[in-house]
Amino acid sequence: MTSASEQDLGAVQSFLLGYFDTRPAYPEMIRTHSRAPIIALADIKSLTQTLELFTAGIDDVVRKPVHVREIVARSDAVWRRLNSAVGPAGAGRLKVFFDGRDPEVDNEAIALPRRERHILEYLVKNSKRRVTKTQIFNTIYGIFNDDVDESVIEGHMSKLRKKLRLKLGHDVIDAKRYIGYQFVG
Repeated sequence: MTSASEQDLGAVQSFLLGYFDTRPAYPEMIRTHSRAPIIALADIKSLTQTLELFTAGIDDVVRKPVHVREIVARSDAVWRRLNSAVGPAGAGRLKVFFDGRDPEVDNEAIALPRRERHILEYLVKNSKRRVTKTQIFNTIYGIFNDDVDESVIEGHMSKLRKKLRLKLGHDVIDAKRYIGYQFVG
């Protein structure tokens, strides 16, 4: 944790803690460096252990065996709660809705394909952190989609950034090669 860069920690989707003696001490250390959800694995069903973990700052506890899809879904659910937006979000002239409507610039809708709209919504919800191409792909296409290559995100992102740049006059998505993307408004 202490040797990882801020950008690396910002790209972490969640922390998964297995069993070890000092596990209850780790959430506090993680929280000083990251907002990412912390999920603990439990070998046995124990109310005492579960309550101890929640008290220590763990966001969720799952019992083994557990499928990786469930872990990802639980992590996404915690992120949704952390980043829930009641109304539209965005910056300045851009409004992004999270109910299926197209975003607006100066109260005029920008028609976006579904996946580009979902990418923009995901970036706005996670605007306080940089997200990787893999995280975007897993959110938009699903973690086990073998039919589509991850590089498709670069194409969607290029088209989305161009459309927004044409409407706004500047780029609202910061891209860093090999590091990821961040909505900067």
